[in-house]
Amino acid sequence: MNPLERLKIFHRVAELASFSQAAASLGLPKANASIAVQQLETELGTRLLHRTTRRVHLTQDGQVYYERSKDVLSDMDELQTLFVQQDQAGASRLTGRVRIDMSTALARDVVIPRLPELLAAHPLLSVELSSTERRVDLVREGFDCVLRTGQVLDSSLVARPLALLRQVNCASPAYLQAFGMPQNLDDLRGHRLIHFVGNLGAKSAGFEYLDAEGQVQSMAMEGAVTVNNAEAYMAACLAGLGIIQVPMLQPSAHVRSGALVEVLPNFAAPAMPLNLLYANRRNLSLRVRVVMDWLSDIVKAAQLQSPQPQSRP
Repeated sequence: MNPLERLKIFHRVAELASFSQAAASLGLPKANASIAVQQLETELGTRLLHRTTRRVHLTQDGQVYYERSKDVLSDMDELQTLFVQQDQAGASRLTGRVRIDMSTALARDVVIPRLPELLAAHPLLSVELSSTERRVDLVREGFDCVLRTGQVLDSSLVARPLALLRQVNCASPAYLQAFGMPQNLDDLRGHRLIHFVGNLGAKSAGFEYLDAEGQVQSMAMEGAVTVNNAEAYMAACLAGLGIIQVPMLQPSAHVRSGALVEVLPNFAAPAMPLNLLYANRRNLSLRVRVVMDWLSDIVKAAQLQSPQPQSRP
């Protein structure tokens, strides 16, 4: 095992605080990860990690070495792709893995349908795509970048704005047949909202909208169903359980098919920013930059193709 491989293993162990998780993420036996770090510590003449039966964490020297070696790994990634060539078919020879996280709906509706194009252009590239609704830890979990809607709360991350997604209020035709088409905010008192919360047990924000002055307001609404997952949120709406408020990228296919109908277009929730987030490092490898540019292009294309929904009279 060469010194660079040992350094990469050390970084994954430090980020995940676990030899077994680091080994699994790198496709190595746990023993190999442990031996690699031991060899690195022997070469440096210092202990880099405290090991207990329950957890692994950096020593003071380990923290210094970890921070100083970040740029080394980044530079090596950059050097390995510095003279990227193209094969006879014209595909660039980017190699390596890029790990991405995004919402389930964004992965299903926008990214995965276009993924064959990326892999055809870069056949030696591999993509690990995680689909979650939670806020992942980029560094700890080894993600190169994530796509996230909403405000960026972590100041240690770099945010690349991709789009400002118009939000729409949607309901199914079956729901509207049962409860009627709301014409104003007062009508909502006789309607049901499907509540979305980050954690079950948390209080729902209610129905959000912009007032005449452009200020965000919220209105408490009845609703028998609360979910914490975008897939369940959409499924509940399609099942006729109530009204939802979502970025337009997600329900566009359902609007086109007539499975969903926009309601109260003049009382939409504020537009939601969509950002590409990545760790604040001096350099990014070429493969990560290429994938991030591709994500930016397809998200913008999807936004342009989103239909303007027609509300029912």
